[in-house]
Amino acid sequence: MNKYLSLIIGLLMAVSVFAQTDTTAVKKNAFNMSANCWSRGEIRSGALPDKNVKEDAIFLMNKAELDLEYRRKGLQVHFSPKFCGVWGSSGSGNLVIDEAWFGLEHKGWFMRLGRQALAYDDQRIIGDDDWVMAAGRHDLLKTGYEGGKHKVHVLLAFNQNDENIQGGTFYKNGGQPYKAMETLWYHFDPIPQLGFSLLFMNMGVQDTIRAAENYTAQQQLFGGYVDWHPRNFRLQASYYRQTGMNEHRLPIHAWMTAVEADWDINSHWHLNSGYFFLSGDPYFFVPPEGDIGMARKTEVRGFNLMFGSHHAFYGAMDFFYLKTYYGGNTPGLQDFHIGGRFQSDIGLTFTAAYHYLGTGVKIQDLSRTLGHELELSGSWKITKDIVLSAGYSYMHGTETMIRLKRTSDKNRLSWGWLMLTVTPKIFDIKW
Repeated sequence: MNKYLSLIIGLLMAVSVFAQTDTTAVKKNAFNMSANCWSRGEIRSGALPDKNVKEDAIFLMNKAELDLEYRRKGLQVHFSPKFCGVWGSSGSGNLVIDEAWFGLEHKGWFMRLGRQALAYDDQRIIGDDDWVMAAGRHDLLKTGYEGGKHKVHVLLAFNQNDENIQGGTFYKNGGQPYKAMETLWYHFDPIPQLGFSLLFMNMGVQDTIRAAENYTAQQQLFGGYVDWHPRNFRLQASYYRQTGMNEHRLPIHAWMTAVEADWDINSHWHLNSGYFFLSGDPYFFVPPEGDIGMARKTEVRGFNLMFGSHHAFYGAMDFFYLKTYYGGNTPGLQDFHIGGRFQSDIGLTFTAAYHYLGTGVKIQDLSRTLGHELELSGSWKITKDIVLSAGYSYMHGTETMIRLKRTSDKNRLSWGWLMLTVTPKIFDIKW
């Protein structure tokens, strides 16, 4: 009996010593798992291309993403499988690998290789839009240096459709519109309240109409971004130009500019206002419904929205992506908006915003005004990782909106949604 008692005491002492040693040791490895899940129901009224259809669109969507990450000194590995789909859709939904990359770091120098999300500056040009079910991801090499007041990132991508034995140089209908992409981003913070960024991007896009020629057009984007945020005020401004050739071998001459102002009045009230302008194609022409119109296009002046988080900038109802206009051209877009947010101490947040929306170019026999959009939303942070949110948007369109979109009921558009978001941190261990 004494022998067993001595053995038990000895084991307890050994465990105690091991535990003490483990708590004082430097842990060199870390692994964490978290989830990002949401379900959203939407109801859309108006904007129907068929005038005989009067029923509103109602559907529910679901997204569930698991984020796995391993870290040790100089090494990071990230893996994120994701499921997304509409309730009741045929098949098993869409199960994809959202991110899969590894990274190396050494004294400020870093490298990430694989499928990854990108977000730069205010995310107007390159962003990670979590609102949509399948946000854009990029297969590329991301490398650079971050130290002190300076950050330099280089992005390099080359896409193919398959691992062909021969050929395989033509790229079509892939995960991204470009075949090759080279990007340089530089950021400088002279003082903590002020930041400057410069961005240069070159994209190689293949001519899908004359595919046999295997022609890759080169198009460029370059510009800058400024972020000034003293105390409770923030001012952001940006300007970008696009040049080169598009996939149909037309020259590109497009530009955009934006300015945003935010003011935190106190811990509860916040105000926001801004204006942006996207250039459009000149001599934009849309014939009356039922007629056929021809317009020869010799250049591209409609600004390409690239890979930004569009839902955050161009109106919550998402009407104004460039390819939604009749004929494939774009009249550009301008937006003046003003809004506010109230945040309570018990996790309730309410926002309201007004948008004036207009075209960037003058259209014959039509005004530039597209419409006026009112947006209301609210959220309740039930726990630290569970949020219930809802929103309603209404847009009063004009004759310009009806003509450009070639759809009916453009003067009475509404959209409502209800969403539950769950983002638990499942575990985080170190050893």
